[in-house]
Amino acid sequence: MRSETLLNAAVLLGLLAVPMWAWASDEPFIITLATKVVILAIAGIGLNLALGLGGLVSLGHAIFFGVGGYAMGILASHAQSYTPLMEWPLLIEGTKSMPVIWLLAVIGGACAALVIGALSLRTTGVYFIMITLAFGQMFYYFAISWPAYGGEDGLAIYVRNGFPGLNTLDPIQYFALCFGVMCVVLLFVARLAGSAFGLALSGARQNSERVQAVGLVPYRLYLVAFTLSGAITGLSGALYADLNRFVSPTMFSWQTSGEIIIFVILGGVGRLFGPVIGAALFIVLEHLLGGLSEFWHIYLGALLLIVVLFARGGLIGLLVGKEVAHD
Repeated sequence: MRSETLLNAAVLLGLLAVPMWAWASDEPFIITLATKVVILAIAGIGLNLALGLGGLVSLGHAIFFGVGGYAMGILASHAQSYTPLMEWPLLIEGTKSMPVIWLLAVIGGACAALVIGALSLRTTGVYFIMITLAFGQMFYYFAISWPAYGGEDGLAIYVRNGFPGLNTLDPIQYFALCFGVMCVVLLFVARLAGSAFGLALSGARQNSERVQAVGLVPYRLYLVAFTLSGAITGLSGALYADLNRFVSPTMFSWQTSGEIIIFVILGGVGRLFGPVIGAALFIVLEHLLGGLSEFWHIYLGALLLIVVLFARGGLIGLLVGKEVAHD
């Protein structure tokens, strides 16, 4: 555990040092890449809560990512056009305030996960995977057929939303904000994993019959974990939409869900910093190999195959020499 703690600290410091170097060297694009890593890592941390602790393989987590993104897009678009979302029976206006948008993104992601989880968790295994995939496709095609908010073309936001005391258009300040959010999420998940709920959820993943024997209901544990996972992923969607100042139906696509799973697998399923390392490696490969060939996913697939076959604990497990059981 000590070696993994040191590795986690090194990853955190490295992720902080790269944009600081880029800021000193006047390289805003590198800062933007680092910000993207942090935001996608939050999405991976959200999935890892369900997958790593609960063993729930979801191919629909892009739903919550997209819900968070569209929460930002819809609220900001109404604010910039000075038109309310609703006038009757209550006046609900748009907003450019990040804290308000984040709150609604978290609530939206949690509510979507609660409803989808309540239905999907009645099944297990491949059936659960396919149901979450089906829900993801439903949301994807709904977004395409929603002309009020751009439909297939997506929705552009002209100015990044605001946070009290910060200039969010400054790349280094927006990175610092996202980095702080990621640290809070990591702390929350670490505390949750070590709590009575986290231990019960881990026990349900390993042997649900034993958990039932002591009076706990695995379905409820899974549902709470899935809901919290959706809330965290919804937050990352809002941050990602603000980074790009654009939302589109691709945020709901199954490819997005697959990429979030890749972050977790590359870094290490069940490892606290697994999604952080996975997201960083993914973005680095995309940046370096994407310029060489549009088929750079071939190399990513080869790396993923090596990790799955020879490093079941992901890159963290490979480096620290210990694995976490997930069977």
